[in-house]
Amino acid sequence: MAQYSIEALASRTGSTVRNVRAYQDRGLLAPPGRKGRHAVYDDMHLARMRLILELLKRGYSLSSIKDLLDAQQRGERANGVLGLVNEVTGPWSDEEPTVMTSDELVRMYRLPNATKNDVGVELGVLEKVDGGYRVLSPRLLMVGAQLRQAGVPLMDVISHLKMLRQAMEAVAEQFVRLGARYVPGPRSKRLPEAADIVRRLRPLAQAAVDAELARAMRLAATRQLARELALAEPAAPAKPRRRA
Repeated sequence: MAQYSIEALASRTGSTVRNVRAYQDRGLLAPPGRKGRHAVYDDMHLARMRLILELLKRGYSLSSIKDLLDAQQRGERANGVLGLVNEVTGPWSDEEPTVMTSDELVRMYRLPNATKNDVGVELGVLEKVDGGYRVLSPRLLMVGAQLRQAGVPLMDVISHLKMLRQAMEAVAEQFVRLGARYVPGPRSKRLPEAADIVRRLRPLAQAAVDAELARAMRLAATRQLARELALAEPAAPAKPRRRA
């Protein structure tokens, strides 16, 4: 089995020596072995470090990670717990991110300069990489581009996206709360069932949002058309006055 110094372990996992020691202090990482006067880590430490960092990347706190790893260490529902984590924190869309250069984005959005792309980074639509930007949601980027081509100002596109994101997060929160009432939690013995329910929740939520959005769009567009037609109606001719 390979052996690593603390510096090598941190380097191979893209972390820091300080983090390795912090994870040990919190009980997330087992103490190292000893080789003479030196601390040595092995492939088990390497795998654990990678798992910790992956869970942190998915938004889990260190205390939550410790609960999961403790369950795994005891052999209690280990596969079920991590399977549920993978279902919840894994991709909820079949979109494949793409990479575009700054110049491509400027042309696509008819921007006066490339600095406007920083707004997309703040919104989580773009991610800076070497040579340009990683587009996290090509569909959403295309929607914005089509709105720009239709003459919608860039700042209005951005404002609409912010509003849409807030609305969708509120809808998602309601779905999650509904599921939380009936989906077994991480401490339940019915974890395989919970993972399956979460897996089926994805297309159900998407279908419900699509159906309701179509209904709401038709209703809103119909009301807007009615308002505009009412404004366009010619004024009724004035009645002639009767002579005294």
